Formats: sequence, structure tokens, C-alpha cells
Amino acid sequence: MKNTPFDRILILVLDSVGIGHAPDAEEFGDSGSNTIGHIHESVGLQLPHLAQLGLSQISPVTGNGVTGAYGRMIEKSSGKDTLTGHFEIAGLHLDFGYPSYPNGFHPMVVSNFEKQIGRKVLGNKVASGTAIIDELGPLHLETEDPILYTSADSVFQIAAHVDVIPLPELYRMCQIARELLVHPHNVARVIARPFRGDPDSGFERTVDRRDYALEPPAPTILDHLHSAGYLTHAIGKIGDIFTDRGISHAIRAKGNPSCIDATIDSLGQNFRGLIFTNLVDFDTLYGHRRDPQGYRDALQYFDAQLPRIYAALRPRDLMIITADHGCDPCYEGSDHTREMVPLLVYHQNIGAVDLGTRSTFADIAQTVDANFGLNRVEHGTSFLESVTPD
Repeated sequence: MKNTPFDRILILVLDSVGIGHAPDAEEFGDSGSNTIGHIHESVGLQLPHLAQLGLSQISPVTGNGVTGAYGRMIEKSSGKDTLTGHFEIAGLHLDFGYPSYPNGFHPMVVSNFEKQIGRKVLGNKVASGTAIIDELGPLHLETEDPILYTSADSVFQIAAHVDVIPLPELYRMCQIARELLVHPHNVARVIARPFRGDPDSGFERTVDRRDYALEPPAPTILDHLHSAGYLTHAIGKIGDIFTDRGISHAIRAKGNPSCIDATIDSLGQNFRGLIFTNLVDFDTLYGHRRDPQGYRDALQYFDAQLPRIYAALRPRDLMIITADHGCDPCYEGSDHTREMVPLLVYHQNIGAVDLGTRSTFADIAQTVDANFGLNRVEHGTSFLESVTPD
């Protein structure tokens, strides 16, 4: 393998942590959205470590001094969903949007799915994941039929009580749906949404969610690294998003604390390559549920964990913190928001560097590509030289 400026690069995706509406946000109905800004305005934000990395230069968050490289990124692809954002971070530009289903799924699709699982479904409409289990949970307990719902994203979500439809059966249903919902449907993700509880004490979703995604439409930086002999560690839902393609080790940790611990564990291992982590709680627990206080607390928890991550980084490691889209908890509706995302880059010997406003998330993949000398990523502009110590 070649000598490289950095032996390992860590990409940390703070799922949905947008920093202000994108230039084309009006086309998505998201003009004025600002996840970080509105949380700061409504409940306050104290993020001293992220501020020092440069968040103070691109958001209302304040801090003392800057010791990292910082910038903003604008999404080039047509979408504001999980797959589109992650695929672009990994080097792809999607000139299409995955289909959504504002009126629910076509009766023929539902009928075919019901025939294959041997049950009817409840719901088949756009809904909040917590609201629909409150609405249909009691009927689900009575009929033992799964709950089907979608959102503004391209998702086919199946909710079931763990005591009514055990996890293996729920996952089997999702696999059946995944096989059905390819071309010409091309639903981006089928998602298992298990829950527990009862009508009297209330229902709650468990941590055993599982995503069944369409494969990336072209090779990503993960594929390129893997084929070149570098190791790739995928933490959280990254393995599901990329259907384990180009991934050496998939660690399906659940929730931000576990994913942070798994990231630190990976940093403790000896290898050259990439660690790609998604921290999903910001999006699923607080953005979609329109909970700015919970979102604030989760951000402050992550900020407090950064010294642990710094301590695990080695001298030839580079850390990149970003997001895949916004999900402003103070904005109308309960869906993702089309926002710019932060670009925060840390190495122990980097001073304050303004990376500017980047025109695509793919600049991250291009930087990884340049570091490892692959010359395989088609899109984006590397910022490697700006963050490589002299």
C-alpha cells in the first residue's frame, strides 16, 4: 500500500444536523429551515468542543477560539433523504429522486405483499411513526396484522409489537417487501419498526429497527477502498444504508452512545482505511418527533464525548464530522429539511482553516480518495491539502 498523509479517516455523520436552508430549499418546501439555528433560538445550545472545531463560524453556536477546519456543504443530488445524503458523502451524485407515496402504496403492491406474508396490513398511509402506533396499536394487538406506513421519504415502514410478531418474522416480512419494491417501484428503504407496550401504559419503539435499502447505483468510496485492500468499518446504520457493499466490518450498534463506543473501539484497532459512523438518534428520536429540547440534549451529549474520541485518535488519523440532511424540530411538519450541512475536520496539528462553502457532499469522498491515492471518485473537489499538516 502507498504512503498516505493519513492512515485512517473517520467520518462521523450527525444524522439530520443541518445548519441552515440550502439555496434550493424553496423547491422542497423548506425555505427558512435551520436545525442548529432554531434549536439554539428555542432552547439554547452549549457545544464548546464543536464550537472550537469551527461550528462557531458557521452557526449561531458560540465558543472560544477555533482549532479545526470548518465549512458548509450543499447537497448536489435531488433529495433530502438518508440514502441520497449518504451516497453523496460516499462520492455519488444522484440525478433522480427516490419515489414517495403521499397517498399510500398502490393497492396492487399492498395486495401482493399481503399475499406473500399471509396477513392483511393496517394503515397504508403517511404518518408519524409514534403517532401511528398509538392510533393503530390496539387494533394491531387484536388482529395481529402489521402496520404499514410511509412518510415524505421513500420508505415502506412495517411496525409490529414484539409480542405479536417476533423480530425474526418482522424481518422476514421486510425482506419480502424489499424483494417486491425494486424496479419499477424503487422504494429506497424498507424499515422494520418493532415496538412494545400496551394501550393503557402507552407504546414505545424498540432499538431493534432494521433498514433494508436499495444498493447504491454505482461504486462508492467504500467499494474503491475495499477493492484496493483497505479496511472499512461501518458503524450504526451505515451497513444497512450501503447494503454491506464495500464494507469489511459492519458494527450495527444501536443508538448514539453505543455507536460512539463502537467508533472508539474501532479506533483502538490496528488497520489502515476508513471508519464510517452514523449517529441516528438526532433524526429519529428528536428531529422527526419535533423535540428541540431532546435534540439539544443529544447534541450536548455528543459534544461531551468528543474528548474521548480525540483521545482514541492516533497521530495519523483524520476526523471529519458532517450530516446527511436537516430535520429541523422547530419547522412545520415532521419530515427532513433541505439544508446545508457542517463540515468540521480535526487533526491534532491543524489550525483554524476556512474550507468555505462546498458545492457537493462528495468533496468528502474525493478527499478520502486523494488521501489513499485511488483516483477513482468521479465527483467533488478534495480539501486534503488544506487539512494536511506541514
